[in-house]
Amino acid sequence: MHITKDLVAASASPLVLGILAQEESYGYAILKQVSELSGGQLEWSEGLLYPLLHRLERLGHVESYWRAPDGVRRRKYYRITEHGRAELAEQRRQWATVVDALRDIWSATSAPRTIEAPALEG
Repeated sequence: MHITKDLVAASASPLVLGILAQEESYGYAILKQVSELSGGQLEWSEGLLYPLLHRLERLGHVESYWRAPDGVRRRKYYRITEHGRAELAEQRRQWATVVDALRDIWSATSAPRTIEAPALEG
């Protein structure tokens, strides 16, 4: 299935903030987790993720630091801030509203319609 760029863009911030709300992480691990969470349906590139992380950092939603785990090259880690947690809560409320509206409209339009036969005059 192909997911449109608009939907990917709209869902990127809450996905990353949600991942970082669970634990701090670095770029490659975030990309891998997005893929795993979506069952492979979302395959983000570094060109999507890193500009998003930098924007979230400028907005104060995440902060970064460099760390070199045992025997591994130095990586830039990201963690969510309190401001980011508040933003995630707001985005969750907004997405819940959208999902509820979609569920309602889809259930209304997927219900079998009965076609009434025209009245016979006679």
